Amino acid sequence: MNEPLVIGIDVGTSGARAVAMTPGFEISAVAAAKLADFSSDHRDPEGWRAAVEFALKALLAKLDRARVRAIAIDGTSGTVLAVDARGMPLAEPLMYNDPVTDEAILSRIAEHAPADSAAHGATSGLAKALRFKGIGGLAHIVHQADWLMGNLTGSYDTSDENNALKTGYDPVARQWPEWLARTGMDRALLPRIVPAGAPVAPISPKAAAGFGLGADVVIVAGTTDGCASFLATGADRPGDGVTALGTTLTIKMLSGQPLFAPEFGLYSHRIGDMWLAGGASNSGGAVLARYFDNAAIERLSAEIDPSAETGLDYYPLPGQGERFPFNDPLMRPRMTPRPAGDAAFLQAIFEGIASIEQLAYGRLAELGAPLLQSVRSVGGGAKNTVWAAIRARRLGVPMPPVLSEEAAAGTARLALLGAREAGKL
Repeated sequence: MNEPLVIGIDVGTSGARAVAMTPGFEISAVAAAKLADFSSDHRDPEGWRAAVEFALKALLAKLDRARVRAIAIDGTSGTVLAVDARGMPLAEPLMYNDPVTDEAILSRIAEHAPADSAAHGATSGLAKALRFKGIGGLAHIVHQADWLMGNLTGSYDTSDENNALKTGYDPVARQWPEWLARTGMDRALLPRIVPAGAPVAPISPKAAAGFGLGADVVIVAGTTDGCASFLATGADRPGDGVTALGTTLTIKMLSGQPLFAPEFGLYSHRIGDMWLAGGASNSGGAVLARYFDNAAIERLSAEIDPSAETGLDYYPLPGQGERFPFNDPLMRPRMTPRPAGDAAFLQAIFEGIASIEQLAYGRLAELGAPLLQSVRSVGGGAKNTVWAAIRARRLGVPMPPVLSEEAAAGTARLALLGAREAGKL
């Protein structure tokens, strides 16, 4: 069978994963590489490059390479590099969670950036770009995904609308805004921006030869790791939500219009003609882990009847403070009274987190999002069928299974878009 394939590559803090996908969204092969096998420093770009090359070569070894039409890469949101004209890094990258401590930089951003810009804060891409601005030989300030894409195209001057958001890009006007200059940023150092999923350039002759790929393979603009994880689930219509039940409770939804509410940490990424908005509660798995290990949760869940409510009104938090659906740094957990039985206590926590999830989707609707149509679930908590039943009753919408939990599969979906636009499918 000679059905065409595209490849999505996800680069996270621990390594790289690659998937090959058919136009029907079927994953035909998967490969991975651990960053630690190539570098002891997660900030080392050469380690990122080596992990991507290993994962891609391992994937291609499972495929007929002639079937590959397009490749896209996602990276960690807010990770920024300073490079010369040849794409060589000029300083250690600043990672997504590295804060900029220069108060002058942060003050200039606070003074000139609009209140709803994602460029505010010590870990923003803009703060990091300003930190790099004075480096000698500087040609481009790029994001992790941009640099890795540049290794495939030979050019390091392009980014996507999602990775650029925290660097001050205006996704509504679709441009680098004029106020950036007032912060001291030279916009000429910033990459040109294309939509996520847009074809960028053919693969470079060097990369094509190195991977044994055809010269007509197109490299497609990727996205952030968070957006890629959303796309991987199969959510694709306004009102489709995705809940990540991890250490925290993260809520995302596709909307027909952008939502910006910085007081809730809520911003919108542009995905095609739609917008991906979301927020994160401090509630979630961290609360459960304070009281139960995984074995206890599994054992006690078997004792719970999800159709019978405890009647307890919990707001489970791991400590003081909440971000979304309430912005209250002084908010305290509400987890009393505690029932005599551990199973009832666990159920009350499940119910409390489900209520927060319900409130969060309601908050999105209040801010202008469409009414919730469906919820797909990812993360460790998504596997608990009792909790899923409790959540389903609270949310009252279909909860279809996810197509994939591989962020690389979401990036592969963007590669499909780019391949179609480039006439490769």
